[in-house]
Amino acid sequence: MYYCEFESPLGTLLLNGNELLESLHFPLGKMRVEPKKDWIYSKEKFMEALFQLEAYFKGGLTRFDLELNIQGTDFQKTVWQELVRIPYGETISYGELAKRIKNPNASRAVGMANGKNPIPIIIPCHRVIGKNGSLTGFGGGLEVKKKLLELEKRNKK
Repeated sequence: MYYCEFESPLGTLLLNGNELLESLHFPLGKMRVEPKKDWIYSKEKFMEALFQLEAYFKGGLTRFDLELNIQGTDFQKTVWQELVRIPYGETISYGELAKRIKNPNASRAVGMANGKNPIPIIIPCHRVIGKNGSLTGFGGGLEVKKKLLELEKRNKK
């Protein structure tokens, strides 16, 4: 397993994977991970991801285009594939996301799958909010979710 770190406005993000990016972790919150002793530090393995993250945080990238190695159930992958279709700077509710995957009664299951997203920001789970417009659970913490949404709103063209 390879890893590298990215200094973002949110703090140091940890990226890891084998030949392709498999996960991204925030410095705080329930998704926080430390590199394992047998992981190998390699920025070279993640150069394109680092380049695109830099552009995203500078407001110049609204959609990531990376090859990813996503591990999850078929249902989770369906939810994550729909997340990338949410336009930059916009939000939808868990219920709306459930409707979009043609499973309108699955908003709780969609929320669980959203919470298991291994590659937040790149797969923009932060764009899903409560039906009343409230910010709800996020692996990096609600303050990080708020900052990501504010960044996108500010840079939306």
